[in-house]
Formats: sequence, structure tokens, C-alpha cells
Amino acid sequence: MTDLNNRYGMNPPHSEVVSACQLIAPCKALDMGCSSGRNALYLSQLGFAVTAVDNNPNAIHMLQSIADQEGLDNIEPRVYDLNEACLDADYGFIACTVTLMFLDPDRVDAVIADMQQRTLPGGYNLIVCAMDTAAYPCPVGFPFTLGEGELSEAYQGWELVKYNEDVGTMHNGARLQFATLLARKPE
Repeated sequence: MTDLNNRYGMNPPHSEVVSACQLIAPCKALDMGCSSGRNALYLSQLGFAVTAVDNNPNAIHMLQSIADQEGLDNIEPRVYDLNEACLDADYGFIACTVTLMFLDPDRVDAVIADMQQRTLPGGYNLIVCAMDTAAYPCPVGFPFTLGEGELSEAYQGWELVKYNEDVGTMHNGARLQFATLLARKPE
């Protein structure tokens, strides 16, 4: 597999996306908050049919340009404001990594509910989001952070394939707690 991320000067795909793909067979996937497309490119090369959405038209244009140059017909980049919470298709895999914390805090519950509704039975949601806890107050001024247990509560009734609230380090060196969830919707 060609490393398109490296070729185009992007960060590698998120480690949780790479890990999830060891379990999830290629299917129709959604990359929410795709930015320049590091996860979307990775998923497309594994054979997923990827819809990649972001509210930044420049990022979407860049991803479309890469898809065109590489002849990738299984990526559909689209400008979309995640705060709208009105997805128009169903997916077997929805990835939302380090994205929720940039959304309108009043819309996050609706965004998660929309993700769940638009996941096919037996499909998966992957979420990685910053937390703000007493033990690890968030040192970054994100508009939204999760509290302890909040994300797992939102997925009651789903199979939690992976769930943790571990401390991690951001690319800028900031240490904070992240909620990481890979959940499978009941069939």
C-alpha cells in the first residue's frame, strides 16, 4: 500500500483508526471532521468507500485534489458542518477522532445521536475526544470536552469493543485525558 499521507506531507492516520481497521472489514465509511484527509486516504486504500466531511472548504478541496491525482474513486469529500447533525446516509463505520472538542457544546449530544442513528446494524462508531477531569484538567481551551464516563453512557446498549479514558499527549506536547471508544451497534 502506497503511503499517500507521507507523499502529500500529512500526518499518518490516527492510531485508533488503524487499530479499528484490524477488526472492521471494508464497508461504507464516514470520516467526520476529516481535515486534509489523513484517515480518509488510509481507509480508501484499504477498500472502504469513504465519505469525508469537514466544514473547511480548503481542506475538502485539497483532499479532492489528492483523490483526483491518485485516481481514487472511493473517496467523496464534502463540505459539511458537523454541528448540523443531519447526516444523509447510513454507514458501517463512522470515525470521529479528535473532532468533537471543536464543535458547539450544545450540539454534541445531537451529533452523537445522529452518528448512532446513521450507523447500520452491526456497524461501528469510533470516537476519540479530549476530557476535562479533576485529575487532569484540560490545558487546552477547547469549546467542548467530555467528563468521566460521559461517552460510555452515550453508548449504553451498544457493544463497547474498546473503551478507555487514558492520559495522552497531543502533538504540541500538552498532556490530557482522552475518551476513546470503539462501539458496535446491535444487529
